[in-house]
Amino acid sequence: MSAARHHFDEDDVRVRPGRTKSRPRTKDRPTFGQAVDGFVTAVDRGRFTLDVDGTPVFAVKARELGRKGVVVGDHVSVTGDVSGQPDAMARIVKVQERQHFLRRTADDTDPVERVIVANADCVAVVTALADPAPSTGLIDRCLVAAFDAGVEPLLVLTKRDLADAAPLLEQYEALDVPVVVVGRDDDLSALRERLRDRVTVFVGHSGVGKSTLVNALAPDADRATGGVNVVTGRGRHTSTSAIAIPLPAGGWIIDTPGIRSFGLAHVEIARFLEHFPDLSEGTADCPRACSHDEADCGLDTWVATGAAGPRGAARLASLRRLLRSMRSDERAL
Repeated sequence: MSAARHHFDEDDVRVRPGRTKSRPRTKDRPTFGQAVDGFVTAVDRGRFTLDVDGTPVFAVKARELGRKGVVVGDHVSVTGDVSGQPDAMARIVKVQERQHFLRRTADDTDPVERVIVANADCVAVVTALADPAPSTGLIDRCLVAAFDAGVEPLLVLTKRDLADAAPLLEQYEALDVPVVVVGRDDDLSALRERLRDRVTVFVGHSGVGKSTLVNALAPDADRATGGVNVVTGRGRHTSTSAIAIPLPAGGWIIDTPGIRSFGLAHVEIARFLEHFPDLSEGTADCPRACSHDEADCGLDTWVATGAAGPRGAARLASLRRLLRSMRSDERAL
């Protein structure tokens, strides 16, 4: 046995000191009894701008919310510094129940839904009559999304000084969608009245005049505007994210970036038909898995008997056009 053999004792053992100020775990969650209500007006990389009683407040999301999303239009509960000072920061501790939410998917095969805005009362589909030419495919898809969300649609046609609105209006007459037609320097009183005291989200292609309209309706908005590419016929993006803008007479406009695609993978045909009560009853005699746009569809007999009313044929034609838009290639819009 080696004479240099070491004998260990307690001085050779390293003991890690315990945490002296650890907080005991608890299942009790904070109640945030002092939270105040806020309205989300902008979202930017994990930071949120809120309207709290007319004061712009900057906030972050509390850890308690986990992965729960917060979007423009959400009503939230907020704690912390809500003074609105430049260096102040509040915390969103609760997202209140959404009454409505407008959503889309990246494409028609994507199962992941993306909420665009929450709690909108109206979806204004803004379309130019020329420069760029109107895309009925995009209009139809936006209408499908609005009907599916249970939100009132509004068709806003711009640049009436460049083209006649009558041919486009004829295509949507049977859907009973309210329409406002405007041109350069027109009086916007009719549009202002429809937006008063409501939350309205503006959607449409780039270059159709959304930002120009927003600036006219809310002069303090100062939204960037842009033209149309003469080669592609498409507008360039001037809005990069959704933002809620207060209207002088009451209400909000939510301006959104120009849409390049609008996937509808989340829309179920059966649920969508509920928004056409004059036609939905006629599907009772349809064959199983009927697309409602085929030879044996029961809707044809329903309309022929007059059960859908005097406009039944026009309503069915419009419904089938919307259904076809759900099956079309959204990338071609």
